[in-house]
Amino acid sequence: MKITCALSDFNFAGTDSDLNIVLYGHTGNPTHGSVGVTLKNLILKQKLLPAPRAWDLLSLALAIVSADLAGHRDRSPDGWTREFDLTVSVVDPPFWSANAAMVEKLLAFLTTDRWTLHFIEGGTIPVSKRAPIFPDEDCVVLLSGGLDSYVGAIDLVSAGVKPFAVSQTVRGDAKNQRTFAAEIGGGLRHLQLNHDANIPNPENPPSQRARSIIFITYGMFVATTLAQYHAGEEVPLYVCENGFIAINPPLTGGRLGSLSTRTAHPVVLSLLQQLLDAAGLRVRIVNPYRFKTKGEMLRECVDQVLLEAHAFQTTSCGRFKQFGYKHCGRCVPCLVRRSAFHAWKGKDSTYYKYSNLARDDEDHAGFDDVRSALIGIAECGEVGITRWLGATLSSDLVADKEELRQTVERGLGEIRALLTGLGVR
Repeated sequence: MKITCALSDFNFAGTDSDLNIVLYGHTGNPTHGSVGVTLKNLILKQKLLPAPRAWDLLSLALAIVSADLAGHRDRSPDGWTREFDLTVSVVDPPFWSANAAMVEKLLAFLTTDRWTLHFIEGGTIPVSKRAPIFPDEDCVVLLSGGLDSYVGAIDLVSAGVKPFAVSQTVRGDAKNQRTFAAEIGGGLRHLQLNHDANIPNPENPPSQRARSIIFITYGMFVATTLAQYHAGEEVPLYVCENGFIAINPPLTGGRLGSLSTRTAHPVVLSLLQQLLDAAGLRVRIVNPYRFKTKGEMLRECVDQVLLEAHAFQTTSCGRFKQFGYKHCGRCVPCLVRRSAFHAWKGKDSTYYKYSNLARDDEDHAGFDDVRSALIGIAECGEVGITRWLGATLSSDLVADKEELRQTVERGLGEIRALLTGLGVR
């Protein structure tokens, strides 16, 4: 699929693209898409001053998430792997063209699709007409509304850190994001951002494979607005996710590449860090929980009172919208969540549509993710964690492989304990 993303004054008529998308503006053409208009206006309204190259990276991330929404899996030869030829207007085409291969490698790993990137002139660096402000926070933390990011923000504040919380607004999570930010540390500075992509004939259900790149880009973008950054210092960007989900190991051979997200996978974070370094953006991506299971995160959270107050309100489900903004209780993220509560021995008052997984039917014990978990647990027990993981950690970009293997093994053990406790066979 050939896609061009550029500003509204670009001559789209001169392209042979399958889809044209307007960056940071509206379009009157029903066959065109648009993305980022409210995002740009919100940044200007907040009087924030991001680094110039951060705007280019944001434009690229917006183009990527738009393409991800536009591409249809069922139109690809194998019914899964999509091919994108994406052209993006930026301020510095030579730099991005020189680093296109790195971004293509990142996207191929993140989405399991094939990407070819081109960069053209015509980018933008919007500047507020009002005097900028420079927030005095010393880091940025992604606050998704999920359990891991909630624990991460609590622990950072408890350690004496002053984070700026950044959220990607998602229907069903927005209110909780605001609640969490207001409760932690007496109230965090908090910014909720949304790409507001409007794509004609989008894939349904919408793809979420590229969602992590826009979320992390939001965090990077805000990090470059801090006073600390403008003083020439490096700013930590905390992406808090347990090591099991960060690795997201395929539970069976048939599930290779099929899980929804690789947001905090070491390969993704390593390539993103390389891109930030090449761009001269002084932002350091950190996942403090890469060697922790979700259950360990809950047990070791510094403020247990605050955790217990809101843990049940967090969101983990991979099908949250599909079930009326309720947890299904049976997808892999829900299994990991439930196993973490089980390991924590905290009260899990979360409502799960499919709560009793011991029921012997296709909606409960026979559901694909539940069966895959049981098969994975059995196979790992037979062959050992190293052989079971196979090539999952084989990339040269993955450091500390043994610690990660042990983390995945403990995470799988938490799922085993949950299923055993529920009587699932």
